[in-house]
Amino acid sequence: MCDEGLMLDLAARVGWRGHGLVEPNPMVGAVIARDGVVLGVGHHRRFGGLHAEREALADCRRRGLDARGATVYCTLEPCRHTGKQPPCTEALLEAGIARVVYACPDPGEASGGGARVLREAGIETRLSVASAAASGLAAPFVHRVRTGLPWVIAKWAQTIDGRIATRTGESQWISGARSRERVHRLRGRVDAVLAGIGTVLADDPMLNARGLRSVRRVARRVVIDGDLDIPLDSRLVMTAREVPTTVICARELLHVRLTEEKRQRLAVAGVEVLGVLGGAATAGWLDLASALRLLVERHDVTSVLVESGPGLLGSLMEADLVQEMVVYVAPLLLGDELARSAATGRVAASLSSGVRFQLLRNRRVGDDVELVYRRHGGWTTGAEG
Repeated sequence: MCDEGLMLDLAARVGWRGHGLVEPNPMVGAVIARDGVVLGVGHHRRFGGLHAEREALADCRRRGLDARGATVYCTLEPCRHTGKQPPCTEALLEAGIARVVYACPDPGEASGGGARVLREAGIETRLSVASAAASGLAAPFVHRVRTGLPWVIAKWAQTIDGRIATRTGESQWISGARSRERVHRLRGRVDAVLAGIGTVLADDPMLNARGLRSVRRVARRVVIDGDLDIPLDSRLVMTAREVPTTVICARELLHVRLTEEKRQRLAVAGVEVLGVLGGAATAGWLDLASALRLLVERHDVTSVLVESGPGLLGSLMEADLVQEMVVYVAPLLLGDELARSAATGRVAASLSSGVRFQLLRNRRVGDDVELVYRRHGGWTTGAEG
């Protein structure tokens, strides 16, 4: 008998290879095995391409092996509908698969329900929670289907005592070169990189992936800028024709003469300007949930990397909009109570008022430590390592 946890772990590792290539589809991996022997593996490689189950079956054929009577271990419930590819359930039935073990139900109205189809056809099919990696691999996809919101990853570098900058705002560089390389790789796999106007005014960042051999996705740069204060000579505006750039401001500013010239000049530069309503629940920021939902509606965004100052991050936390955190802890201690922390603006009179995350992985990166957390459990964006 196979250890289904090990098989699903393998499926998750294989499925992770599609990160940044398959979105807005989910990352999915599949393993076909019989009596503990792996016959084939496959993953969803690219948006519109073969699904993981069909890739695994093709791998069996390439090896000259017959999958009839074998077990399929897949990270996501096999789909039952025809989209860009035919149903995976049909492929499994045609191949004579005897048993299917999957780690996460498909939440899609059209695609979900494949397990029922397989059971009705006589294939033993069941959900397994033996692998946290497999169960969480499709979490960004599941989150977007269920909420209409993208998967939000907050990233920052901090000192041992939890400071992201000195009292004067100096932060370059707290983390080491290898940590920064990993951040650029993550930028090259998400759909959008989000910052607040405070970060733009203080650092004049580019917010794009640089120094990589290949960039899987060119992330849209998004600035939360309630008063439309972004400088026309900022690097984001000056390069907006090269890298997609969106500024989200208060909706009323889209229709007033006071900002008409600014909006026109931003449009000429290639900057998209969108508006949302304000929201008291976001501690003075715009309605951040509406801003994120707008990115999904306009640009099919699945994942957002937040590289912001403490105010915006605190507001996102307060609104429960952050699903994952990637934190780089450097071997540096400031000991200055006025140095800046990662998030501010929340009122937490007791420990129970805090926002609790689950540690998923920690690893040494040069002299730094990389910590990855998730809000509701599951796997991690850094799991390929």
